Amino acid sequence: MTKAKSQAVAGSIDPNKNGLHHHHQDGNDVVFDPSSMSLGDDSKSGVPRSPATANLSRKKATPPLPAKKLVIKFVKAKPTMPTNFEEETWAKLKSAINAIFLKQPDSCDLEKLYQDVNNLCLHKLGGSLYQRIEKECEEHISAALRSLVGQSPDLVVFLSLVEKCWQDLCDQMLMIRSIALYLDRTYVKQTPNVRSLWDMGLQLFRKHLSLAPEVEHKTVTGLLRMIESERLGEAVDRTLINHLLQMFTALGIYSGSFEKPFLECTSEFYAAEGTKYMQQYDVPDYLKHVETRLHEEHERCLLYLSDLTRKPLIATVERQLLERHIHAILDKGFMMLMDGHRIEDLQRMYSLFSRVNSLEALRQAVSSYIRRTGQGVVMDEEKDKDMVPSLLEFKASLDLIWEESFSKNEGFCNHIRDAFEHLINIRQNRPAELIAKFLDEKLRAGNKGTSEEELEGTLDKVLVLFRFIQGKDVFEAFYKKDLAKRLLLGKSASIDAEKSMISKLKTECGSQFTNKLEGMFKDIELSKEINESFKQSSQARTKLPSGIEMSVHVLTTGYWPTYPPMVVRLPHELNVYQDIFKEFYLSKYSGRRLMWQNSLGHCVLKADFTKGKKELAVSLFQTVVLMLFNDAEKLSFQDIKDSTAIEDKELRRTLQSLACGKVRVLQKLPKGREVEDDDSFVFNEGFSAPLYRIKVNAIQMKETVEENTSTTERVFQDRQYQVDAAIVRIMKTRKVLSHTLLITELFQQNMFSGR
Repeated sequence: MTKAKSQAVAGSIDPNKNGLHHHHQDGNDVVFDPSSMSLGDDSKSGVPRSPATANLSRKKATPPLPAKKLVIKFVKAKPTMPTNFEEETWAKLKSAINAIFLKQPDSCDLEKLYQDVNNLCLHKLGGSLYQRIEKECEEHISAALRSLVGQSPDLVVFLSLVEKCWQDLCDQMLMIRSIALYLDRTYVKQTPNVRSLWDMGLQLFRKHLSLAPEVEHKTVTGLLRMIESERLGEAVDRTLINHLLQMFTALGIYSGSFEKPFLECTSEFYAAEGTKYMQQYDVPDYLKHVETRLHEEHERCLLYLSDLTRKPLIATVERQLLERHIHAILDKGFMMLMDGHRIEDLQRMYSLFSRVNSLEALRQAVSSYIRRTGQGVVMDEEKDKDMVPSLLEFKASLDLIWEESFSKNEGFCNHIRDAFEHLINIRQNRPAELIAKFLDEKLRAGNKGTSEEELEGTLDKVLVLFRFIQGKDVFEAFYKKDLAKRLLLGKSASIDAEKSMISKLKTECGSQFTNKLEGMFKDIELSKEINESFKQSSQARTKLPSGIEMSVHVLTTGYWPTYPPMVVRLPHELNVYQDIFKEFYLSKYSGRRLMWQNSLGHCVLKADFTKGKKELAVSLFQTVVLMLFNDAEKLSFQDIKDSTAIEDKELRRTLQSLACGKVRVLQKLPKGREVEDDDSFVFNEGFSAPLYRIKVNAIQMKETVEENTSTTERVFQDRQYQVDAAIVRIMKTRKVLSHTLLITELFQQNMFSGR
């Protein structure tokens, strides 16, 4: 401290002591030591230095002066409280409180009242003041609530009176609190278990409301009736409801006095409504109504109900409108929604069922629907031709519903897959056969209106069905048989599409499954090379008869289907051609054996008719029959049979295709659809057609039950061989294995054979 400020103090100067003394009442002195101050004179000029100068010249400073002590003694008289101060002050405060409750003007200034409360608190009279304010408030609050007893029988009017009473209390307690704010901030804070003035007012209101049960009961009843009226479509005063429920919440009686009876009434209301509407509405309309009700109750929570009520309220509505009627909803309307592809209604059902944890019931309903509906598609033998398209359409609709209605729920996906696999295998091997034939139809030439992209999409869809069939080896057998015909007769719509399908099957089932199918393509490509070599060989250049061109497919027996040998007596020119090719092939590939498959041959014949020349695309059997008419005008059935040596049933089909089909190159005598033993045939010289090249379709013999059984039996035999081979492989590796583990590993190794 460099300088002491002079202060005006009451004191006396003592000449014996170099300082000032101020005497306290308690006799204690406050002493200041001036020696700590830099008050020395300048050594040269004798002028007192400034503090700054003194600090800069510490080394040359003069010795300190003798210590001077400043003694200050405070003289303060203890203030005394005026007589009757507490009573007079309370009289003013009471008058102001009465004026507030009676809504009358008060002459006393609010700031003066605030100061009075402050003074009472400073004189430790806060406890007494608090009790007096509490007593005064209780009298007015009690009177206000008693005045409501027996009021208007109209519940809405009564609720308005209760709201007015509550609003008045809030305004009055806020006014009183503003006057006694110092009391709240000192006495209430410093004293435990004492409520603030606001909480005290709420407690008094709650106390006297409980002492007037008629008022509380009538208020709750009025609120419940207003809410019920709103549910029935009537307009109500939502603000009034909101204010009264805020009152219940502020008083801490919302849960016990209102929420419990409210939820009970809600449960009764929606229980009755659910039963009534389930009888009157169809399922889509009922679900829309439930959705609307849930939205209304949610909105009700936002507008006037406590947020804590939302969860039990929504749960009550869901229980009464949904949970109780889950099975009724499914029994009454689920089939109709699925059959009608009602995506939006199914999505609504899924959404609502998920709210009440009933998705398992919905999944079971989906599974039952698929099995019941799909069974009608699969088991109807009269509709076998349309089975695969119907299944594809059915699966596509299920996928759409799963994606858009069931939110791609994994559980639904599994149920749909399991149910579809069940229905597609009800008839064991028939669906596998029909899927193979459907692919044959799509991959066969003639689908000119189908683009490559559409064809690829169809293959992908069919592959989905293929995954479900258990007899995949049955599919392979029929697919291989049809593929062979397409490749040998040049009937594939697209080789790229054929290879794409093989690639898909390979990805799905492995290389072992498609090994033979890929071998068939290799044989076709190798045959092209062999034919080119043959045409350039010396045998072909020197020995081949003129006027004939022949292309030969050399097939590996293990890759191709087994074809029964068909005997036919070929024309001399064709026999010569076959012998020359055989000589060439065996000279090139020694040790091999060639066996001609006459049933697979096809030819293009040039024919002269009266109305012009034509080219006829015919089978080898049709060729042999037609070439007989080069040397004869008329031949009987028996003559043709003796000349060609074709098996009886095959010959009848061949003659029927030539004389009874759309392209009648021969004429049958007598006319008729069937070929009899005593029929005769003549060449139809007057035949005409707009096209130059004409395809004479063979009469396709329907695959008999015996032929299908034969194909299936071959599959079963192959399965047995594969099982035997797998057992040998496994036991060679493992040496010792339990029966259960053997079966498991056997299934793994043959999963695409038996399934």
